[in-house]
Order: sequence, then C-alpha cells, then structure tokens
Amino acid sequence: MPSTSLLLSALFAGVVAVLVTLAIERWGGIHGGVLGTVPSTLVPAGLGIWVATSGDAEQFQRAMGIVPVGLLLNAGFLWLWRIIPGRLPDWRFGVRLTVITLITLVAWSAAAAATMVGVGFLLAQGTSSLLIGWLALALGISIGIATCWKHVPAPRGDNPVGPRTLVARGLAASLAIGVAVHLAGSGDSLASGLMSIFPAIFTTSMVALWISQGEAVPTGAIGPMMLGAMSVSLYALLIAVFYPMSSSTLTLAGACVAGWLLAVAGVNLPTWLWLRRRAGIATD
Repeated sequence: MPSTSLLLSALFAGVVAVLVTLAIERWGGIHGGVLGTVPSTLVPAGLGIWVATSGDAEQFQRAMGIVPVGLLLNAGFLWLWRIIPGRLPDWRFGVRLTVITLITLVAWSAAAAATMVGVGFLLAQGTSSLLIGWLALALGISIGIATCWKHVPAPRGDNPVGPRTLVARGLAASLAIGVAVHLAGSGDSLASGLMSIFPAIFTTSMVALWISQGEAVPTGAIGPMMLGAMSVSLYALLIAVFYPMSSSTLTLAGACVAGWLLAVAGVNLPTWLWLRRRAGIATD
C-alpha cells in the first residue's frame, strides 16, 4: 500500500471528523446529528482499502460487508452514552466524563472482538459477506427508528467547540482510518473493515460536545446519529458492488459519487424529514 494513499485517506478523514462536530454544534441534534452522519470518513477509507487490496473484489467485499455489523456496534456505543450518565453517582464532571468514555470504549472493543470471531465463523461456513451486511443494515435501521420513536429534545449548542478539541478529534479519526487502510494492505480485510468505522468520531463528538455544551446537546443527537449513521452501512454495501465494476479511475470516482448520493437519499434525507416531523408533533 503506497504511503501516499494511506496519508491522504487519513488526512481527509480527519478534516471530515472536525466538520461533523461543527455541524452538531451549529444545527442542533436533529439537523447536525443526521447531516453529520452522511458517509464521510468511509469515503477515503473505502478508496484506500480498495487500493490496498489491489482491486481484489472478494477481499474488498469482505471488508465492506462487516461495516454494517460494525455500525450496529456503534449504535450500541451511542446508546450507552444515553443510559450510563443516569446510572452514575453525582461525581465531578471530569470524573463522570472519563468513566463514561472508558466504559463505552471497553464495551465496543469487547463487542468488536466477538464480532470478528462470529463473522469469521459465518464466512467460513460459506455465508456471503454482503448478505451479512444487508441483514445488519436492516437491523440497524430498525434499532435506529425505535431509538428515535420517543422524541428527545435536541438543542443547538451555545458555546463553540475549542480548536484544541477539534484538532484532537481530527487526529483520532485520521489515526483510525490510517490503521484501517494499513490492515487492508496487510491482508486482514475483516479487521480493516471494522477499524474503518471505529467510533473515533462518535467518541470525540460526545466528549467535545459534553465539554463545550453540557449533556443536553450530545444526548439529543444520539438517536438521530444512530439512525443517520445507517447511511454509512448502505454506502459500504453499494460501493462493495460498484467498485469491482469500475474499470478506470473515472468510473471509480463515479461509483463513489453514485454510492454517496444513493446512501444519503436512501437514509439521511428520509431520516431528517421524519425526525423534523416528529419534533414538530412533539412541540405542538
């Protein structure tokens, strides 16, 4: 895997990660949570993994097929950010935030390890990686709808996120995508796909917004983020089909754009319209 491709993928992912935080801060939980979860870091990660696997369709589809399963883990990760705070003692702010962050990351890591074993077993039995992905996407959408069914206030932020926090968030996302692309180049497609959606963005979003805005803004964004993030799963499954059909750099770029537009139109747009409508009903 050329180091230039890895660095470009990581750099682009870091820039996008910063923009997601600003979206939630500026537009509130519903608008920012949905708009901030359009396929972003997976765009450079997908391209990097495709190059790293030398256009091997089977390896690439294995990597992309596990992405929706990983997004289920991320949905659970976000859900923990909603339920854990209410179950902790009335500790100091910094202690509470540190404990929540550690619990959620440890839980994600344990679930990711179990997922690697489970998906690896299914693939060894001849199960299609894309079938696993489509089933995980359907389950993820169902969970997201259930989470958003009860309206939770999702206010805008009043305080800007500090530049140091934004830089830290960008670096975390860059590192995660860089590792994912490197794993793809080393032949571990499952680990690569799972690492490509490591919750670096979600973690830094929650931490940054807790620090700058308090608990209400990130809590209100959790449901919309869980449902909106399913567009990333759809994007992964679409490019898993589109990329192997591409015969040139131009058609690869077209496949990337087509996958992104279909994912946004299929998940983010209807999610945004539905949540706006439910929020209007809740405030009537």
